[in-house]
Parts: sequence; structure tokens; C-alpha cells
Amino acid sequence: MDSLKLEIKQLLIEALDLEDLTPADIDDDAPLFDTDGIGLDSIDALEIGIVLRKQYQLTIAANDERTREHFRSINTLAALVASQREAAAATNETSKKGE
Repeated sequence: MDSLKLEIKQLLIEALDLEDLTPADIDDDAPLFDTDGIGLDSIDALEIGIVLRKQYQLTIAANDERTREHFRSINTLAALVASQREAAAATNETSKKGE
């Protein structure tokens, strides 16, 4: 999971042009959209969603109440990616058994 968190941090730094930050500067549990954390805004949230969809083939529903919580921190983003990876792997296993 630590490598996934590092990967997500690097993706965010590149996608959002956060040149003044390194992955080490971003605490795993720091709020992404709070001035006490990284201080991102709603436009950044859209960019993050696009990058995560492209990189990890995630399904992110804009009208899902849990989306805001998934985007709270690096930890919650990593948990979202991991859970969707597990679900995709389980679906693939089920479809292979049916072949």
C-alpha cells in the first residue's frame, strides 16, 4: 500500500503542477482540500478524478455521497484504488471460472 500512496502522491504533484511539493511533503492523512492540509480546490478535485480514472481505470460517481470522503486524503484515495482493484480482480476471477 505504501508504494500505491507514493504513486498517487507523484500523480497529484505532476497533474496539479505542485512543483514546490515532493511526495515526502504530503502526509498520508493530511486533508487534501483544507487549508490545514494541501489546500486544493474543486477544480483540483476534477483533475484528480480524471487522473485516477486514466491511471487506475476507476469508476468515480460524482453524485455518490462517499466520493467526498474518498478524496479526503492520500490514505482514502489509496483505499479507494485498492478496493476497486480488488473488486475488479474478483470479477475477473468469477468470469474466468465461468469460461
